[in-house]
This record gives sequence, C-alpha cells and structure tokens, in this order.
Amino acid sequence: MQLPEDQNGPHLNGKHLRPESLMMSYGYNPEWSEMAVKAPIYQTSTFVFKNAEEGKAFFELAYGLREKHAEEQLGLIYSRLNNPDLEILENRLRFWDGAEEAAVFASGMAAISTTLLALLKPGDLVLHSEPIYGGSDYYIKNILPKFGVKSMGFRANTPIEEVEQMLEESGMADKLAMVYLETPANPTNHLVDIEACAAMAKKHSTVDKKVVVAVDNTFLGPVFSHPLKHGADLVLYSATKYIGGHSDLIAGACAGPADLMKQVKGMRTFMGSMASPWTGWMLMRSLETLKIRMECQARGAEVVATYLKEHPKVDKIYFLGYLQDNPQQQAIYDKQCKAAGSMISFDIKGGEKEAFTFLNNLKIIKLAVSLGGTESLAEHPASMTHSDISPADRAVMGIGEGMIRISVGVEHPEDIISDIAQALAKVAVPVEEEV
Repeated sequence: MQLPEDQNGPHLNGKHLRPESLMMSYGYNPEWSEMAVKAPIYQTSTFVFKNAEEGKAFFELAYGLREKHAEEQLGLIYSRLNNPDLEILENRLRFWDGAEEAAVFASGMAAISTTLLALLKPGDLVLHSEPIYGGSDYYIKNILPKFGVKSMGFRANTPIEEVEQMLEESGMADKLAMVYLETPANPTNHLVDIEACAAMAKKHSTVDKKVVVAVDNTFLGPVFSHPLKHGADLVLYSATKYIGGHSDLIAGACAGPADLMKQVKGMRTFMGSMASPWTGWMLMRSLETLKIRMECQARGAEVVATYLKEHPKVDKIYFLGYLQDNPQQQAIYDKQCKAAGSMISFDIKGGEKEAFTFLNNLKIIKLAVSLGGTESLAEHPASMTHSDISPADRAVMGIGEGMIRISVGVEHPEDIISDIAQALAKVAVPVEEEV
C-alpha cells in the first residue's frame, strides 16, 4: 500500500517520514519484480518501448526538446540516461538534504567535474575555499583554466568581509559565477560560513546570471550537515565515503533544485559520467545503515580525539569537537553542524619522518587514503591526498609535514586508541622537542 505523499515526501498520521525510514523502500514497488522485498539490479543497457510514439515522447523529454505535460514522467530509455536502480537511489538520497532532485555519478570527481562544466563557461570566475580535496584543487586550478574558467581561493576561516574585499580588489567581481566550498575542509576540518557565502553570492547575482553556491559536504553529510538549508544551491559528495561506507565502491552525488539539476543531469548524459546499476544497488544497501554508522563513528571519534588531544607527542589536533578556543569557528559549527563527525587530523611533533614512523607501525588502523568506511584509515595528507598542491600553498593552508589524518571507523574506540598508543610509542621525538 502506498503512503500519501506531497512535495516533502510520504507522510503517515500527518507526519512526514524521516530519511532513515524512507531508505528502506521508498521509490520501489515489489510488484515490479516478483514481489522481491529489495529492488533487484537492473543490469541492462537498454529498455523496450511499448510503441514508437512512446519512444519519441521519452526522447523529447530526455533531450529537453519540450516541457513535460501534467503528470507525465520520463520513461526508461538507456542506462546512460536513466536506470531503475539509479532512479530509486536518487529519489531516496535527496531526502537527506531536502533536495528536489539528486544525481549519482561514477565517482566524487565525476560529480564535481560534471557539475562545474555544466554550470560554468569561458570567462567565468570560481571563488573557492581552501584547503579542499587535492583532486578538486587540481581540477579547479589546472583543468578549468583550459576551458577559460578562472579561479580565486580564500582560506576556509577567512572572515567574509575579507573575502569580499579580496574579490573586489581582483577586478573580477563581475565575472563571479560560482562560490565553491568544502566544509569542513579536507584535511584541516576548518569550517566555512555557508550562509555568509550565500549572501555574498546573492549580492553578485543579476537577473541574467545567478551566482551558484556549491558545497562539498563529504566530511559531515548527509547526516550531520545540510548545506541547502543554509543557502547553498547544490550539495556535492564523494559517495564513496560515508554514503557508500564500506570501502567497496566508487561513486559521487549532487543534489539541489530541479532547474540546476536539469543542467547537471544533462551534462552527465553527454559526458557518460553516471554510476553503474551495480553501484546504484550497492549504495541503496548502504543508505539503510547510513545514520547508525555515522553516529557510531562520531561517538568513537570523540573518544579517540580526547586521547590524542592530551598525548605529549601530539602538537595540535584538528577536530570539530574542540573549537572552544576559536569563537568564530565555534559559531559556524553551532549554526550549521549537528555533530563533529569522525574525521580527525593532528600534527605529530616532528615532521614527515615521525609521521611515517607512526603510520608504519599501525596494526588495526589501515594505512590508506579515502575515509568514511567502517574500518579506521590513516594517511599523510602532505605526501598523499594533497601532494599535488605546492609546498608553499600547503604551508599556507596549514597542511604540514607532520600532519596525519584519521577516519575513525566502527571498531571499539578503546581498541583504536590502543593501536594509536603503541604506534606513537615507536616515534622518537626530536631532541629539541623531547617530552
């Protein structure tokens, strides 16, 4: 039996169902597949039309040749355009952010690159926070310029007034087309005020040109942060991370209003950057446990961060649960974050040698890039995920040679701490920094 539904989703007894409930069955009818309780994998490249007229109508909608009639829906055509697994997944994923539509991609970088190419043109300026993921940084600074798109970066914790001044002094304020944010920032956990950036974007928008605010929400989303509610236009994810959550798939996602998503999905069709049916099915599996996984990981990270904060061989810790000494960052956290998440970075006393010694002696925590999986992972940003950023820029961003990034998994936090403790015990602190 189908529940009554409005623009905000299904409701029962006058109350809208919460996202974690909708992840189990929304958008799928068991009658479509022999009453199977879970949607099957629709591993097919093409779909049969009932007649030629139907095929024509579907293509007209798919390629934007006309507007939809009332109650008309785009039917299935070809898995580069649409596929049942991806459509069911996208219909569920959008509920976490309260978005009108969502699109799933073959990777996080596919989501980012497709979205930026869909919405930017030669002569445009992208204003972006720093640091951001190394792949995103390289794409914005090295790939987009080949298409005539310029960029300008600002430190994630820079007051918005200084960002405005920097933009005006650049002489390119009238070219601003997108404000691209990553908050919390990878790997420093610095927060960016989304509402302030949205207000700046609105100020520079005109009747003919809307300045779009796009937010990479991978570190906290889609459970602990909802950028669209704070003025962002689009939210982006490496769905490989928490949304997938098991380190067994690669995917990306974008969600937002229907008008912008139409452009993003149109570009996805012609770039061929969509996720596969198998990946879509795997992500549907993962969405069912998304909230309980992220909550478990966040609880564990709080315990681990407390241990690291007090360790004599740790120089500084970057964790959203410890912002009390930074009123500006604490205010942003209180406004736009529901929890501190499970990403921790810290500076070990010393440098690369000491960081490598620590990483090489881990037993439970895996030495690998990526994050958000059920297992704990650790890496060295300066030489790994952010190695394509110049040393000078890394220094300005606060990504030092002694920084280590840990993604806390679902293991018992005391066991994670035991592993960290024995690895830190192997580290010899430089003589001038003996503890």
